[in-house]
Amino acid sequence: MTDLLIVYHTQSGTCARLARAAAHGAGRESGVRVRVLRACDAGVADLAAAGGLLLVAAENAGYLAGGMKEFVDRVFYPAIERGITLPCALLVSAGNDGRNAVAQLQRILSGIPLVEATEPVICRGEWDEQAGLRAGELGEAFAAGLAMGIF
Repeated sequence: MTDLLIVYHTQSGTCARLARAAAHGAGRESGVRVRVLRACDAGVADLAAAGGLLLVAAENAGYLAGGMKEFVDRVFYPAIERGITLPCALLVSAGNDGRNAVAQLQRILSGIPLVEATEPVICRGEWDEQAGLRAGELGEAFAAGLAMGIF
């Protein structure tokens, strides 16, 4: 049994909905326990206990939203000191493009190092059923890879 940690930051509620959809998808995979935490409640001990990390972040004015940036800044050096290396996946809610927020996350996470197991998923615009489906598919695929040991 492996643990998938889903960490999210939300202001409008969209990222919370995406995180729940990803968790629901991941929950369809046997052999994986799913934990969902807000970025402000998660820390390096949670990373150390996880077998994989899915970050659900928002783009804010073309950049990574502050709550998620604060989380990755807070765990950066402690994760390096502990030698934490995890597969990760990125899910970004974007009002515009989302690529800059993804690039910021990738740059920070590569320093820990966390290794991207999947292509980042960017959901642009307002919440809709399609965004929920994409989040669920990402959660399920990432959990399946963790369960099979391919990440």
